[in-house]
Amino acid sequence: MPTEVKGLNEECGLFGVWGTPDAAQITYFGLHALQHRGQEGAGITANDHGDLQSQRGLGLLADVFRDPARLARLTGEAAVGHVRYATAGNHGVENIQPLEFNFSDSQFALAHNGNLTNAVTLRRNLEQNGAIFHASSDSEILMHLIRRSPAANLTDQLKDALRQVHGGFAYLLLTNDRLFAALDPNGFRPLVVGKLPTGGYVVCSETCALDTVGATFIQDVHPGELLTIDDNGLKIDHYTTDTQLAICSMEYIYFARPDSDIYGVNVHSARKRMGAALAHEQPVDADIVVGVPNSSLSAATGYAEASGLPYEMGLIKNQYSSRTFIQPTQVLREQGVRMKLSAVKGVVAGKRVVLIDDSIVRGTTSRRIVKLLKDAGAKAVHLRIASPPLRFPCFYGIDIQTTKELIAAQQTIPEMCQTFGADSLGFLSEQGVIDAVGLKVGAPYGGLCMAYFNGDYPTPLYDYQAEYDEEQRQLQAKQSRGD
Repeated sequence: MPTEVKGLNEECGLFGVWGTPDAAQITYFGLHALQHRGQEGAGITANDHGDLQSQRGLGLLADVFRDPARLARLTGEAAVGHVRYATAGNHGVENIQPLEFNFSDSQFALAHNGNLTNAVTLRRNLEQNGAIFHASSDSEILMHLIRRSPAANLTDQLKDALRQVHGGFAYLLLTNDRLFAALDPNGFRPLVVGKLPTGGYVVCSETCALDTVGATFIQDVHPGELLTIDDNGLKIDHYTTDTQLAICSMEYIYFARPDSDIYGVNVHSARKRMGAALAHEQPVDADIVVGVPNSSLSAATGYAEASGLPYEMGLIKNQYSSRTFIQPTQVLREQGVRMKLSAVKGVVAGKRVVLIDDSIVRGTTSRRIVKLLKDAGAKAVHLRIASPPLRFPCFYGIDIQTTKELIAAQQTIPEMCQTFGADSLGFLSEQGVIDAVGLKVGAPYGGLCMAYFNGDYPTPLYDYQAEYDEEQRQLQAKQSRGD
């Protein structure tokens, strides 16, 4: 698994459209708006009068479709697309989605966002019963379950399959005559549906993609829902009513684009409220507030407004720098950070800086940015984090599946402060996040999954449980020894 400097990556973004000309071109525009959700690979499958055709490849969307002819080949009035960052499976082209399945009686294209917690068990059982897998990701499992279901029709077969997979998932399934969309019973990953001016429908991961293609928002897809879109329109059904909203809190903290709305809450506004709450919970005597670009800028402005301190652009991000995790040596990785971020000496020199970041994962970035500011002449750097300490792994679709990767699980806050070389360090409380998002639903933690911060997972961990328990036992033993 690659270790990017930021250290935290969403798995992927989904976009599907039905009932409009140039569906593949619209899907391309929609995926471009979702590129932040996955940069490893991209693909589009189009439905041209019942015939499915796909184009997929490794790299950014613009790289995959650099040759305009690739997109031009995808004709028809329906399509699904996918941008990927791997959390399950390796990084080969065989795992780039949508995955296409050709049977004697039908074709399917499947796109998946999330991570299944019982994938190992399901795959083992399927293979023992003769199933053949072409990819190493967990996304292919659903199609095998659909085809093996004894239900009488495709909709019921899909419902049967969805009831067997556990964990975090948002699925788009394009067939010869319809488009399905489904969300897991906890709604870990966001999914929304909208309508185009031409009358067609769009289902995608974030509302920013609806805005990009000019679609009008209809509703969020809710936990346990199964949507069917065909030439007769949109039908909303359920495959289960045993649901409990627990949307990933990191969507609001870091992953989603600031211009997206999730369950009626604007992401930028939620991050500003997190910053304001952080200013009240973790005040400090300082001169200026500086945010780490780009995902922390909303929280930084909220902190500045609430504290009465001026917000300054003390860090500049080079939008064209390459991803630093690919550099083979530590020296080159350090150089990569300086290529990616620059301190504005004229702003920070001689100043006591409040440095706002949205989260800390491995801590390497925090240490380098503190040093960057002090090398630029900052008199003091007070690090403030607009989320609680990340102490527990995620099993629902984020690439942090071991406590060893999380510095907050290994060190106390004073120890982390010393590691980073900061003059002080403070985090936002769990309640601060919950109140800032303010979903106002009668669910634990205000309808958010807060397991990364407190270890209270909304579902059983199934295949991950034994490994997780052993890792926690080793960590507690290490802490009791004072290692």
